[in-house]
Amino acid sequence: MMHPKPVAIVTGASRGIGKAVAKELASLGYDLVINYFDFKDGKPDDSAAKETQAEIAGSHILRGDISSAEDRQTLVAFTKQHFGRCDMLVNNAGVSPVKRVDLLEATEDSYDRVMNINLKGPYFLTQCVANWMIEQKKTHPDQNCRIVNTASMSSYTSSPARGEYCLSKAGISMMTMLYADRLAEYNIGVFEIRPGIIMTDMTSVVKDKYDKLIAEGITPTRRWGQPEDVARAVGAIAEGRLDFSTGQVINVDGGFHLRRL
Repeated sequence: MMHPKPVAIVTGASRGIGKAVAKELASLGYDLVINYFDFKDGKPDDSAAKETQAEIAGSHILRGDISSAEDRQTLVAFTKQHFGRCDMLVNNAGVSPVKRVDLLEATEDSYDRVMNINLKGPYFLTQCVANWMIEQKKTHPDQNCRIVNTASMSSYTSSPARGEYCLSKAGISMMTMLYADRLAEYNIGVFEIRPGIIMTDMTSVVKDKYDKLIAEGITPTRRWGQPEDVARAVGAIAEGRLDFSTGQVINVDGGFHLRRL
């Protein structure tokens, strides 16, 4: 018997944007598999994930490194075991470089770390989940399956002190187009969310810089974005409001993407 509620896998969902997305999907009737890979003081840390699980009924948490093939397979197997279905994948897990380093001095180690987590991981997790979604739709043709990728305004905005991050997010943008094209015949929609300056742990280290830029008008809407702003965009996709718009980019950036004189 099929699990009665739609199920979503959200990566990097113990906190920040991923947590807000998970809570939004739960409010829309989804059960959740929450992936995370948190550390504190150099040691694995499950506290944020457990807190998130406590806040979301019908959720399961699973620690896993999205850049690891074994962990990706475990994540999908875990979802099959607990729910037997997956209606939505949200590729949200991502990291910035440990240290911002000028493009002319950046290291291959940092490049490999960021690209493996931010691009290789989602690319092959999507491959795995997409194949499962295709199988599900063979037996349940009316099942609605959707994939959402969290990119960034860094997909097209140069930051020479974190070039590897920009490249990884530009890759996510192309990955969205590729999978949207490939999966359209199965009626599986693939979408890109492109956040701007969002108040999260990742941006907290540059808060003063962005406070000043926002006050000076770098974004037409002069406020920080909140994780919930991103979550609402994912929610619109989850509700099926954009099902004829596969491949679409949704900018959640206060208008940053507008070219202004």
